[in-house]
Amino acid sequence: MSRTLGIVQPQPHGDGLRNRFSRKLGGKSWLEWAIHRAADSLRIDQWVVVLDDNEDSQAIAEFVPPDIPVFLGHGDPLRCFTDAMNQYAPAAVVRIAADNPFVDPVLIDRLVTSASGHEHCDYVSYCSQAGRPVIQSPLGILAEWCRADALRQADREATESVDRTEVTRYLYSHPEEFHLRLIPIPQQLDRNDVRLRMDVEEDWLHTETIYEALGPDALEWQQIIELLEVQPALRQRMAHLNRTLVPAKGRLAERNA
Repeated sequence: MSRTLGIVQPQPHGDGLRNRFSRKLGGKSWLEWAIHRAADSLRIDQWVVVLDDNEDSQAIAEFVPPDIPVFLGHGDPLRCFTDAMNQYAPAAVVRIAADNPFVDPVLIDRLVTSASGHEHCDYVSYCSQAGRPVIQSPLGILAEWCRADALRQADREATESVDRTEVTRYLYSHPEEFHLRLIPIPQQLDRNDVRLRMDVEEDWLHTETIYEALGPDALEWQQIIELLEVQPALRQRMAHLNRTLVPAKGRLAERNA
């Protein structure tokens, strides 16, 4: 039994998942970067990639490192997630989205440490200094900790499509049912001109810019923020994307790297 299971879950954008995750940074796919960065966490017993068992998602498995198992579920993302928990039987899970190649392992460990000190928590993640949850923000370096039984309850009770697709949404949107703990993010990250999640074509270009400037060994969030401080034009574009609803045609195109 894994006490804390880490789950990496590609988001269903419906725009050619295989081609999106095949794009390369330093010879590694975007999915490999997310997995390897998450795997640097010291408080996770095991990592697994969870995919829906369909033709498109199965093709992504070739980009998963050989030492990371792949679980193929059936149904919507929440059902696939709980099926994976039933397979591995953890007490808790940490979830990251594969759209976040700069996910921070130190911030992952902080979640697990906080949860271990608050045994009645069902959900632990991060918030802004104003107290707003930021996991749904485009910051793109954060994770979520969930008690496994709380997610099983969500799977039994959630009926809205958005709650079935966004795996943890039912937990944090029902504070009357679940014990939530939100940790303030570092002050340097509490801003609207940083965007490190991969969602649209321009996000990919920004990711390439950051990687080319810093290289593979200097991608901690502190170093990224230092870079962005001297790149006002890049921050301006990130801020624009953060406040603009991007039309569907702006999503990452279906092309190979």
